Amino acid sequence: MTTKPGEVYLVDLGIAGKVRPMIVLSREDSDPPRALAICAPITTSSRGSKYEIAIGNPNFLKSESFVNVQGLQAISHHELHRKLGNISEAYLSQIRDALGFALSLEG
Repeated sequence: MTTKPGEVYLVDLGIAGKVRPMIVLSREDSDPPRALAICAPITTSSRGSKYEIAIGNPNFLKSESFVNVQGLQAISHHELHRKLGNISEAYLSQIRDALGFALSLEG
């Protein structure tokens, strides 16, 4: 399986049966050393911080949603249960900027 940045999958996080959408943020790699994707959770609640990016209400999600870059996780490809859709390049750019902020990578 090859994942691409901006793809959104349903993932079972194993927390009391919590299944949630997560967005792939890691680069596309056709031959990775491990079958992992770096993902961030998508939530419907925001605390208004720089770590959360509003992504509107994509047609594959039920309501107004936010990507929380503080929740980064490496997810095994076999745990990416069902692809829901893709986030636009404009939103992906905002998410990358938030990652830069979170990891002190700003130029």
